[in-house]
Formats: sequence, structure tokens, C-alpha cells
Amino acid sequence: MENSLSNGHRFRRIPRQSVAVHPNMDPLLDENLEQWPHLNELVQCYRTDWIKDESKYGHYESSSPSSFQNQIFEGPDTELETEMHLSRARQTKMEDITDDDIPSTSGRQFLGTPFPESYPSKVLKHFGQSPLPAYEPAFDWENEHSMIFGQRIPAAHIMRGLKISVKVLSLSFQAGLVEPFYGTICLYSRERREKLSEDFFFHILPAEMQDVQVASESRGIFFLDAPSASVCLLIQLEKPATEEGGATPSVYSRKEPVHLTEREKQKLQVWSRIMPYRESFAWAIIPLFDNSISATSGGCASPNCPVASTASISGSSSHEVALEPIAKIMLEDKLAHSSGGSVVVEISNLNKVKESYTEDSLQDPKRKVHKPVKGVLRLEIDKLQAGQADLENISESGSVTNDSVDLGDRPTDSTLIKSLSNGADGPHNSKVKLNFHDEKGTPRNGTNPLGNLDFHANDFQAFDFRTTTRNEPFLQLFHCVYVYPLTVSLSRKRNLFIRVELRKDDADIRKQPLEAIFPREPGASLQKWAHTQVAVGARVASYHDEVKVFLPAIWTPQHHLLFTFFHIDLQTKLEAPKPVLIGYASLPLATHAQLRSDICLPIMRELVPHYLQDTNKELLDYLEEGKNVFKLRLRLCSSLYPVNERVRDFFLEYDRHTLRTSAPWGSELLEAINSLKNVDSTALLQFLQPILNMLLHLIANGGETLQVAAFRAMVNILTRVQQESVDDNERNRFLVQYVDYAFDDFGGHQPPVYPGLCTVWGSLARSKAKGYRVGPVYDDVLAMAWFFLELIVKSMALEQTRLLYNTLPLGEDVPPMQLKEGVFRCIMQLYDCLLTEVHERCKKGLSLAKRLNSSLAYFCYDLLSVIEPRQVFELVSLYLDKFSGVCQSVLHDCKLTFLQIICDHDLFVEMPGRDPSDRNYLSSVLIQEIFLTWDHDDLSMRAKAARILVVLLCKHEFDARYQKQEDKLYIAQLYFPLIGQILDEMPVFYNLNATEKREVVICILQIVRNLDDASLVKAWQQSIARTRLFFKLMEESLILFEHKKPAESMLMGCSSRNALGDGPVSPKYSDRLSPAINNYLSEASRHEPQGGTPENGYLWNRVNSQLSSPSQPYSLREALAQAQSSRVGASAQALRESLHPILRQKLELWEENLSAAVSLQVLEISDKFSMAAAAHNIATDYGKLDCITTLFMSFFSQNQSLAFWEALLPVFFRVFELHGATLMARENDRFLKQAAFHLLRLAIFRNDNIRKRAVIGLKILVRSSFYHFMHTARLRVMLTITLSELMSDVQVTQMKSDGMLEESGEARRLRKSLEEMADDHRSPNLLRECGLPENALISIPERFAENRWSWSDVKSLSESLLMALDACLEHALLASLMSTDRYAAAESFYKLAMAFAPVPDLHIMWLLHLCDAHQEMQSWAEAAQCAVAVAGVVMQALVSRNDGVWSRDHVASLHKICPMLANKLFSQAELHHFCASIVELVIPVYKSRRVYGQLAKCHTLLTSIYESILEQESSPIPFTDATYYRVGFYGDRFGRLDRKEYIYREPRDVRLGDIMEKLSHIYESRMDGNHTLHIIPDSRQVRGDELQPGVCYLQITAVDPVMEDEDLGSRRERIFSLTAGGSMRARVFDRFLFDTPFTKNGKTQGGLEDQWKHRTVLQTEGSFPALVNRLLVIKSESLEFSPVENAIGMIETRTAALRNELEEPRSSEGDQLPRLQSLQRILQGSVAVQVNSGVLSVCTAFLSGEPATRLRSQELQQLIAALLEFMAVCKRAIRVHFRLIGEEDQDFHSQLVNGFQSLTAELSHYIPAILSEL
Repeated sequence: MENSLSNGHRFRRIPRQSVAVHPNMDPLLDENLEQWPHLNELVQCYRTDWIKDESKYGHYESSSPSSFQNQIFEGPDTELETEMHLSRARQTKMEDITDDDIPSTSGRQFLGTPFPESYPSKVLKHFGQSPLPAYEPAFDWENEHSMIFGQRIPAAHIMRGLKISVKVLSLSFQAGLVEPFYGTICLYSRERREKLSEDFFFHILPAEMQDVQVASESRGIFFLDAPSASVCLLIQLEKPATEEGGATPSVYSRKEPVHLTEREKQKLQVWSRIMPYRESFAWAIIPLFDNSISATSGGCASPNCPVASTASISGSSSHEVALEPIAKIMLEDKLAHSSGGSVVVEISNLNKVKESYTEDSLQDPKRKVHKPVKGVLRLEIDKLQAGQADLENISESGSVTNDSVDLGDRPTDSTLIKSLSNGADGPHNSKVKLNFHDEKGTPRNGTNPLGNLDFHANDFQAFDFRTTTRNEPFLQLFHCVYVYPLTVSLSRKRNLFIRVELRKDDADIRKQPLEAIFPREPGASLQKWAHTQVAVGARVASYHDEVKVFLPAIWTPQHHLLFTFFHIDLQTKLEAPKPVLIGYASLPLATHAQLRSDICLPIMRELVPHYLQDTNKELLDYLEEGKNVFKLRLRLCSSLYPVNERVRDFFLEYDRHTLRTSAPWGSELLEAINSLKNVDSTALLQFLQPILNMLLHLIANGGETLQVAAFRAMVNILTRVQQESVDDNERNRFLVQYVDYAFDDFGGHQPPVYPGLCTVWGSLARSKAKGYRVGPVYDDVLAMAWFFLELIVKSMALEQTRLLYNTLPLGEDVPPMQLKEGVFRCIMQLYDCLLTEVHERCKKGLSLAKRLNSSLAYFCYDLLSVIEPRQVFELVSLYLDKFSGVCQSVLHDCKLTFLQIICDHDLFVEMPGRDPSDRNYLSSVLIQEIFLTWDHDDLSMRAKAARILVVLLCKHEFDARYQKQEDKLYIAQLYFPLIGQILDEMPVFYNLNATEKREVVICILQIVRNLDDASLVKAWQQSIARTRLFFKLMEESLILFEHKKPAESMLMGCSSRNALGDGPVSPKYSDRLSPAINNYLSEASRHEPQGGTPENGYLWNRVNSQLSSPSQPYSLREALAQAQSSRVGASAQALRESLHPILRQKLELWEENLSAAVSLQVLEISDKFSMAAAAHNIATDYGKLDCITTLFMSFFSQNQSLAFWEALLPVFFRVFELHGATLMARENDRFLKQAAFHLLRLAIFRNDNIRKRAVIGLKILVRSSFYHFMHTARLRVMLTITLSELMSDVQVTQMKSDGMLEESGEARRLRKSLEEMADDHRSPNLLRECGLPENALISIPERFAENRWSWSDVKSLSESLLMALDACLEHALLASLMSTDRYAAAESFYKLAMAFAPVPDLHIMWLLHLCDAHQEMQSWAEAAQCAVAVAGVVMQALVSRNDGVWSRDHVASLHKICPMLANKLFSQAELHHFCASIVELVIPVYKSRRVYGQLAKCHTLLTSIYESILEQESSPIPFTDATYYRVGFYGDRFGRLDRKEYIYREPRDVRLGDIMEKLSHIYESRMDGNHTLHIIPDSRQVRGDELQPGVCYLQITAVDPVMEDEDLGSRRERIFSLTAGGSMRARVFDRFLFDTPFTKNGKTQGGLEDQWKHRTVLQTEGSFPALVNRLLVIKSESLEFSPVENAIGMIETRTAALRNELEEPRSSEGDQLPRLQSLQRILQGSVAVQVNSGVLSVCTAFLSGEPATRLRSQELQQLIAALLEFMAVCKRAIRVHFRLIGEEDQDFHSQLVNGFQSLTAELSHYIPAILSEL
């Protein structure tokens, strides 16, 4: 058994060897104790080892937590990744990384590896960190465990307070040390003037007397409850009694001579060897603590000083005004530890005494002061904390064992840890191992890090006298009496000393006394007697000696102390002085031992046999006439002998009952048991453990009456102990100590106690249940139920261990015990009764019910470790039946607490099912109840249930035992049914608040993470709806843990979508926090930043500015406490800002890591789902795969970390590889559009890692498009649409320093990305960098035969998108000029319309914008063109969907009539021909639809249109619809217009001056200070070398449109009116010309014979009317005409005009008038006499003189023929004129005839043949 308990399968033995009890006193105790069972019980109680149940409080070994890394959440314009790399480089340059830079969960500086090191095996399997550790990075099981209601706290059953160790180093005198000195040290209270401890004896020998091998190393160890200014060390020195006539003690205090003479030395040395008796020499009192120390403080004033910082040691009596500081304290080089190293105290002012004294007189104000001794006593004082470190290794008496103490198995008390390190931060990890007394590892030189707890064998632990008066149980065996002889008053002076001895009886005076006196020499055996010092020459001899006498276990009236008085002559004789007997005094123990007051005795001259008996006292002869001259004091210290009479009676009756010497009914015993109720509390507490043991004996072995009486007495005692002790805990520490350590169930020598206990308690409970009156004891037993339940379990466990130990193979655990049917039934009944009490009392709201509930839970918890778990499940099932379903809040709270406690069991995971075929019963119950609770009305219940789940999963996750993958899988499968329940009842989940949802979602993700794929697939096989719900949960998790701006963080309990507040209430900071972040910040606040923050650390730059803020407390703990207690505004922002900057930074780190972990986990799940869906073995909508698409849309739409984007791309590729056909289908257009939009959005990110991945993502979409559509047209439409949407979100321009706009970084990056998309050379590298194979794009997917990838198509797609980007950019750059430069604005709209042409909606939208712009400028023809273009787009759409009316031919005709719709616009432009064509196109539609009303309107409209056309064509003034101008731009301020020519179409009333003014106004605003605008005044060709720098030029020339069939080489002059009224084609122009006259002789102007003509023909890009007002000139041709050709052309032009007028058919007489007018006009210009510039001037120029000789004959003939034809036509015209005129025009006709005749005469000079021709 001992081995079993020390090898500790379950129990551990903790030996107790009381050092206070001398090993050689055993014979005194081991007398026949069998006759005295109570003594046997007491000795057993103090001597047997403690038995500790190792598993009772749970044992949890945590695996190392994972560290946080910096997660990079980039925005479009941030580059955090680069900044962090630079910051890291700076840091490593600055200094080597210290320990403080190691990443930790408390958020110090996290520059770690991408994955936590604690997950090396999972890097390949999982995408990111596990979400649960990210949510609970500072999970502390002890802390969570301690917060359970009714949590059991292990007893810290050692002395609280301090231990002081004192070691005497040396004693030196100025005179020299030549004789031995002896002394005592004890703790002394100046306030109470009494000793607090027994004396520690020491001696100091002169060098020549020392034996090298027996150097005194012993230390005195003293115990203190608490530091107090009144506690001192009392030091008393003795020396050999002074020789008469020899060197007196005054030699040590004299001034001169300082040193001893040789003679004095010799005398002293000789005398000291022969004189065995001693006398008082000096004393000193050393205060240990400052006056500033209060009695309750936990340490001394200064944390570095183990004794008072100013140890003023009183060297004189206390009536002096001031105490002289006479102690010099030297801290040795370095203190061993901050908990206090040793301090050397030099006591230089020892108070010399001249006569003997009692201790009481030391502080007597009348006491005479003597000269101080000139010497120094050096002490080494250590202050040791008597903390939990001593708990099991050092029993209260101070014995040390070799066991190591493991603090990991109980909640770590933070104050305790502090006490170990005395204010310095202690270890924060719960796995502190404190190994004392380790032979190899622990240094022996006093530098033990825990404060010199390495006791040596010869250390003396002084007994603390307060042990006997404290209200605490005795835990050690001590049984002695301290004897203090005080005074002896004699009539004459003597040198008196006293011998003290203990005798058994007085029958034989020659018999030797008992060896019972404690020796003064360390290590010596017990002595027969002890001597006091010698009171030299005193009539009243005083003594301060302490004699410690060990007592026998059983006293008789004969045991007595005998005092023998001796006188000694102090003169040197031939031999050593011999004492002379003076007399005797005796003191019977039985009558006086308990007395605390002084005792006075007479002194007998002689002893006679039986001197104690009263009959013999008359025979005795007394000194001093029989007066009581001897005064003494006794102090009984015994844990065997109770001072209280009732306790003694109980012990006595117990003995009689046990030895069967009393009547069988034991009525005296019953009385004794009942009278225990009246024992005072101190006595009761002191003997608590033996009394409980004895009562348990009676319960186990007594008859029913005794059992009940003992049980009731026990309940009464327990209740009193609970109520009367100072302990506030619900489980009194003395009782806990008894159950946990002392109770050993009779050491296995008798049957176990639990059956009897269960029976007697059960019968009481049943009596109550039946309605019998059971008295107040019943309520008491409920209150103390925890004690009995724990006792029952320990009794069972001890029995189980003892029964099975010997048969158990080595290394195997003890198997569970099957309880006997009867006992189990009894326990069931008792349990049932107690449950009923809980249930009923809960409803009344009694607090006892909740405590009892916790006790019952712990009962089950404990039983799970002992008996067959299925038997415990019976009890659990009974509980759940009683508390079934959703109960009242208070009952439900009890149920949750119950589950919380039993599920916290160490072996919870390994528990079996209730039936052999089932899995873990407890987990299934837990899941059921937690889910039920989430549906509870009480919100606090929901929160508690969610928290229980998180804590449990955290406990499993960090449990060092369950780190293997198969263990994690098993745990995940245990909890997996919970997910099923949530999916079945989703409203329950949706009703939770955000904090609870987060906790639930984190658990779900953790479970799914550790599940194997097969189990996960099963969850997706049941139904499509259920699978969809599963992914709804995933979506919810992304929303709940989305990383948002700091203002809206997940730290709050408010809604994730409304992070800025819950309402008007402002709860405290800590109420708003989720439990996880509360723990995390508390942990983080423990780590103070070492020396501020690193200046260059990137992470700290954000907070550096605020670190020195005076309003921020320096200590992080203070800061957190301040934030948690303050009430701040309800907004999350205010909450966050109330945090200390460093904590805020840690909070952000937590949020970032948590968000990243959740996103990566959901991504991992979606990847698994995608693969499962590819194998078609799950239930989902295969037509849309909405589970995947919705998740991806969530991924893209949220702010994600860089790690996520890196992980996303391979998954994205795989998903499209497996499901491309489905995802590219029309049903998923929304998804595709979203994906395209977000990929384009990411393509503008400044972070290159993200931007590259976006480019590859776009390529993946293109690849899918090739394989599933054979082309990219649809994808082009989608990308164009999304690009358009993106452009509205993105800032594509930015302001330059000069105020002008330029292209922004976003636009540049998007351009770069779109270019990279089509870059086939960079593609393999990009793919490799993004984690994909280099051939990923060009590899052929399964089910496809050929490679369909085409780089040319990709380039075309890229160019199309770039065009759209450029159009948007140009439009944005023109924003400021839109209102002034209408031409550029229209062009910008036009470019947008063209760029977005692949998307009809966008195309139409921009065309309509353009149409509006034209109408504002009153460019009606262009506006009409836009309207027709829109109609064309619509018609195209209708044709492509096979409309029955319109066909492709109609589309062709629409293109033929060159654009146009909108009668209104064309009418305003007066282009009626186009109106007619459009109406004719619409008529067939109305016909097919039989819309006759509309048809009638159309025909009416047509009528008016044709009438308008007729009117235009019959007008004598030719109709022009517009004027045209060529504009050339020269100058760099024109930007892209520089060196380009445009044809502008302007309204017909705009003249050259108008357009010059308009364009000057537009372009002057663009000039800056360095440029001016200049208009070139002519239309000649501009040469580059003629242009001046700093000047911008405009050249504006009027041009004429060229008809389709016009001969441009004709030399005739172009009179446009001649061609008026042509067909409708005449209104569509794409060629224009202008003529420029010039001379070749250098003159600017010459006569007709020198005038040449330059004709320029320009071709535009498209034709007018167009969608824009100006078209670019794309081609320019030029012709030259000689002077004579010009002249012939001029004449032919006039001839043609006249002939045209003559031959024009006129339909009716009404047309004659207009004809006459036009004829008169032409004739007047041709034949009037005054016209010299006409025909006559030609003849003068070319047919006379020198020019005529230069003409070629052919040219001469052509000129003459033209002149002759002209004159003939004029003659014919005059005749026609004559026919048409009336009377009023006769004079005009005469003028014409005269003019013709004179012209003929003039011409005949040059052409004689003209007369014959005419």
C-alpha cells in the first residue's frame, strides 16, 4: 500500500516527521497505547503520512500555445508588407533580438514565422492557424476552472506568514575571546512582554577550543504570522560563572586596557575548562521590522531588505529617550533572490548584566543600565516566505521530504506566487515546478531561488508557542512542558543553581529520573536532567532559563517534576568546584501542568520515600520555615492531552467503548458525544482531526443508535467549524485539509467508512422525505454535504487502491471499482433525496441549493475516477430527469453548473457510452443540454452555455495528452452531433447575440477543422437544404469575424453589423468584452514593455506618440483595470480609444489573427467541399453550386489578410478546374460578375503580392471561358461591366502640384495588371510565384481533347479593357474642362460609348449622355445620330434574338442611311431626307402588328416630311445644313491634339470669326504662364521649323464638303449653290476641300497671268453628320492649277451657271418670277459694261502682249473656245430675258443688250473671229 500511494497511481503519500518531537522520546510515547485507544488514535493521527488524492482537483498539462504573427491587411493604397520588412531589417541591424522580442500571445512584438511552431505537422494539411487558439490565445484552465460556481479550492494548509532563519556567525570582543560563550535566541513580543517561541541554543568557542570537525552550522528557524513592529529577537548570552578573585566580566566593557593581559587570558582559560556552570553575561533585543510595517502587510518595508531597512536594535532599557541605531546591516554582494537573501546584522551594543535576572524584568523601566559590552555579535538573518512552496514537503513542524511539489495540479494563487518572489512578477505559467531539497540540483550555499528553504539536518526549528492558542487543528505531535524557574528567595546570599528532572514516581528516591529533558547540544540524546545558570551572590536568585521536558503519553498522578537546589563555591581549589545540596522541591504534573499562572513551592531540606503523598508531608523539613520561596512557571504544549474537560471525557468514554469496558448501550458515550456540542471552539478545532476520526469509527462500527449520535455530533462539529473559523470559503480550509490529507480511512486496518456513512445519512434523508421531523441537523447536513460526499469518495478510492494494488501489473492504472448493489442503491437513494432538495430549494431561491448542486456535481466528478463510470451515469441520468428540458432560470443555471463540473473531468474525453455500443455519454448529454440552453429565454444562460463549450474545446485543444491527430479527430467526432443539431434548428442559432454566435461559430470551425474528410462529407450527404444551411453558417462566421476598421471591431458584444453601439446604455468596459478578449488582454497586461517601445518597430510606430501621454497610466495592469472599471460611451470606438495604446495594438493583433484564422479555415472547408462535389457524392445543387459561389463572394467582398490571398488562388484554380462548366453557366452570372469585379479591384492594390494574384485570377477566368465557351466574348462583356463599376469606386486621377489632374497610382496599377494579363512571357513566373504550376493555364483539363488557350484572344481582351480604362481616365481628366470645351466633352462621351460597346446597356447609356451633350450645344444632327445609334443597338439585340419583323438586311440599311433616328432631332437639323428613311423603316413593324392608328400617323408625318424636302429644293437660295472648318493644332499644351488636324461641323450660321473666337476662348484657358496662344491667319501648310517654342498655334480654315461623284480635278470654280438640291446622299460628307491662291514670283498678289491656285482635299475618319462635332483628318491630298487654267475655269463656271438656269425645267407659270430674278442676277454679273474683272480682264491678261506668247497653242485654243461659248450662251440668255420681262424691265434689258454689244466689240480686238461667231 505504501508503495502504491507513493508511486501514486492515484494517491500520494506525504511523510510527516515532526522535528519538534525528538526521535529519542519514542519510548515515552510507545508505552502500551493499546490500553488507550484514543491515544493510539492521536499518535496515529499526527504520525501517519498524509494521503493526497492526486486527481481530485483535476490535473491539466497544457501544450505550448501558438504565437501570433503580424497579419497584413492591405488596402488599395497601403504597402504594409514592405514597411514591415524594412522595419524588421532595421531592428535586426540595431541589436540582436532579445527574449522580449519573441512572439507571444500577449502581443509583444510579433515578427515570427508564417505558421506557429507548435503546428509543424499541420502546415501541409491546414491553410492557417487553428481558429480556437486564435480566439482564446491566453486560455488559462486554472482561471476558467476557478470561475465555476462552487469551485473547490485545495487547502493551503501550512502556516501563513514568514519564517526567519537566524545563524550565529561570530562573537568578538575588543578584549579578545578566550573563554566559551553560550546563548539563546527566541522570538519575543515587546508589546505583550512574552516569548513567542522556544529558545534556540548556540555556543561560541574560542579558536583554541574549537574542534574543526564539529563546526556549528546550525540555524534557528522561527515562525511568524505576520510582520509586526513589536516582534523582536531576544538574544541572551551566558559565560562560565565568574571565579572569585579572577577576571570579572567587566574586562569586556572596560576602557583601559583594551586587551586582556596574558595572565587574565590564562586564568580565564583554565577556569572555563573546570567550571561547568554558567552565569548571565549580556542581552540584546533586535527589532525585525520597521514601525511602518502594519501587522497585515505581506512583506517588509523595502522589497530588497529581508529585515527592517533601519534595524535599530535597542541596546539599552526602553526608558531611554531615543534608541541608538547600533546595528550595521550589510547586504551581501547580491541577494540570492528578490524574495529576500540573507542579511548580516552586527550587534555592537550588547547590554551587560551584573546579576541574574528574569526575562520579565528586561523591559522594566526601573532597571539599572550598565556599561555596554565592547564587542560585536554577528548574525545572519534570512527571511523566508512560508508559502505554498512548503505545502507538502515541509510539514508544519518543518520536516523536509525529497518529493517535489507540483503546483500544476491546483489553481495557481497569484498572491502566493507573488509571495514567493516578494513583489516581483512571478511565473505566469501554471506549470511551476518547485523542487526543494534536491540533492544534485539545489545549491546548499543559501542561494536557493526560493529563499533558502534547503533546511539542514541540524537546523533547529523553534516551536511556536502560539500554536497552542490558535484556532487551528493540531497537525503534529508535540507533548512537552516548558519549565521556567523564576526566583528563589533565601535569607542569605548564595551562588545558587537549580537542577530540573522528571520522575515517574516517588517510591524510590535513588531511582534514576526519566530521560525526558531536551538537550542543549544539537544532536545529543535526551538528558536525565538540566541545570539552570548560577545566580551569583544573590539573596533573591533570578533565572531566565527554559527547560523543555518531554512528557510520557500516559500520565499518572505519580509523574512529577523534581527541582534540586545547589550552592557552588566559585573559588579555585585543587579540583573543580563541587556543588553543595541546599534542598528540593516537587511538582506533580497531573495537578499543575495546565496552569498558566506562576506556581510557588516550598523547598524541602531532604527527600524521603513517597514525598509526594500528603501523609508524608508532615515528616518533611522545609527551608525558610516552609514558606513558598521558589517561584516558577510552566507552559504545557501538548497535542495529546486536551485541556478541555469535555474532550477528555469523550476520549475516555471512547476508550471504554472500544475496549468494551462500558455497558453495551454505551449511554455514557452517548452523553460524551452529545456534550461535544458544548466544547469551546478553540479546543474543538485543535483536536478536530482525531475527534472526526473517532466519530467516523463509531459511524463505521457502532450500533444504529451510536451511528446516528456520532453522525449528528459530526454534523454539529462541522457546522460549528464552518461558522466559527475565520475562513470565509464555502469549504472550510481545516475541513478540506482533513479530507484531502489527513483522512486515511483507518489505514486499511478496518472496513471502509463509506457504507456506514451512506447508510446513516441515507436513513436521515429518507426520514425527511417521508415527512418525519428530523430537526435542524438536516439543514446543517445539507450545508456540509460537500464534506461527507468527498469523504465517501476518498473512502471508496482508498479501498479500491488497497484492494487492487497487489494484483495490478506494473505501470497499469487501477481499474474502476464496481460498487456492491446494496451500497450503490443506498447512494442512489441518498442522491435522489439531495436532488429533490436542490430542486425545491432552488425554486425558493435559496443559495444553499446552488452550493449543494455543485457538491453533487463534484460527487459525480469524483466518482468517475473511482467507480465504474456507467454507475455514475445512472446518477447523472437521475439528475437530468429531475432537471429535464428548459427549466426556470435558476434551475437551468444549476444544471449548467452541474454539467460544467462533470465535463471538466480529466478523463472526460475517454468516458464510455451508457451502453457498450454508444459513444461518450457525457458528451452527448452536454451537447443536448447546451443546445437546449441556446433556446432559453434567459440571455445569461445562453452566454454561459456558449462559454462552457468554448472552454471545454480549448481545454481539449491545449491538452498535452491529446495532441496527436487521431486524438483530435476523436474529440471532433464527439462534438460533431452539435453541428447537426444547429443545422436542424437554425433559428436557435440566429436568435443568439453576436458574442454568443462568435463563440458557437468558433467551436464549429474547430470541430470541422479536426474532422476527417469522410465524416465531413457525411454532413453534406443528407439534403441540399441542410448542406446550404451548413454553408450559411460558414458565411455567418466570415461576417462575424470580418476584419473591419478599428471603429467596428469584434471585441464588442454588440451586433457585428452595427458596431457603433447597442443603445443608450453604457455598460462597463469588461461587460462589453467577449470573454476571450478579456482573458487575452489580462494576460497581455502582465507583460510590461521593457524600456518603452523600440523606436523603429513598425508595429509600435502607431502608438509611440501616445505612450508618453500623462493621462495614460504607465503600468499596463493599471491601464487595463482603469479601462475595465470606467464607464465609457456606448460606441466601440470610444471603448477602443479608452485602452492603453500598447493594449490597443495587442487587441488589433488579436483581431487580425483571429479574422485571418477564421477566413483560412472556411477557405479550407470550401476547398474540401469543392473536391467532394467533384466526386458527386454529396447533396448539393449541382446546377449552381451556390454553396461555393456564395462563400467566394463573401471572401472577395471582405477585407482579407495577405496570407489569405496567398492561400486563395490555388483553391480558386482548383474550383474552376473541377467546376468550370457550372460556374461559367448563365445561372452563375452574378457570381462571375462579382468575382470579376473583385479581381479587378485587387488588381489595383499597391501590394504586388496581391496584385499578381488578381492577374492570375483573371487569367483563370479567361481559361475557363476558352474551354466552356470557346471564346471570350461573354467574359469580355462581364469584365467591361465590372470595370465600369470599378471606375465609379476608384479614384483614377490625382492632383498635380500645378493644380492640373494626372493619372492616379490606382489607374496606373490597373493598367499594369491588364497589360500583364496578356503578357505571355511573364506568365510562367507569375504562376510559379502564386503557387501554381507554370503550365496551369495552357494545360488541357480533363474531358477536353485540344488546347483552346489563345494568347491573341487574351491580348485582344486586354486591349479592349485598356481602351475602356483609357476612356474612363480621359473622361476623368477632362472633368474640369467639361463645361468650357464642349467638343472634348462630346468626344470623351463618344470614346466611353465606343469603349463600352461590348455591353449594350453601357453603350446606350453613354450614347444617351452624348446625345444630351449635343442637344445642349444645339448640334441637332449629331444628337440625332446618337439617337439612331441607340436604335441600331436595340435593333441589333432584336435581330440577334430572331425577331420576326426586322432582319439583318434592315440592320444593313440602318448602317446605309448612316446613322439616324429621332424625327424631332433631324427635323431640327432640317435633314428631312433622313426623317423619311426612318419613318419608312418603322412602317413595316406597324403593318405586321396591325397598328393602324400608328400607321396613319406615320403617313401623315411622311407627307409633311416630303413637303419640307420639296420646299428646300425649290428655294432660290441654296440650302446648306452646316458649315465646315479645318482646325490644326500645334503646341505641346494641346496634349494629344498636338500636330493633328480636325474638321469641325458647325451650324450654318457660324462664320469664320465666330469659330475663331470660340476656339480661342477654349484654349486660352489651358495656357499657363510659359505659353501663349496664336492663330495662324492663312491656310498655307505649316512647317515645324517656323513654330516658336512657348507658343501654341491654331490654324482655322473654312472648307467645302465634296460630293460623292464630284470631279476634284476640274478647274472650274466651285459654286456650291449650283449643286443644291441633290439627293439625300449629298448630305453625307467625308471629304472636304479648300483652295489657296498663290504666286510663284514671290509677290503676295499678282495679276491674273501670275495667279496660281492650290487645292487641298482632306479625308476624315468617318463621315458627317457623325456622333461627334469634329472628326480627325486622316488623309490630305493637294492639286495645283496654273493661271490660264484658273481663267478658263472661271469662264467655264459662269457659262455652266447660265446654261443651268436656262435649261432648268419649270413646272408651271408660277415659277417664272423666281426664274427671271436669278437670270437677271447672273446676266448682270456676266455682260454688264462695268465688269472689267470678268471676261475682258482675261483677254487683257492672256491674249495681249507677252503673256500670249507664253501660252501653249492648246491652252490658247481652249481659252478662246471658252470665251466664244460664254458669249453665245449670254446672247441666248438675253433673248430668253426679253421673252420673260414686262414693261417695267425694258430699261434693264436695254442696258444688258448695250453691254453685250460693247463686250463683243472689245473682245473682237483679241479674237476677231468672234464677230462671225455671234
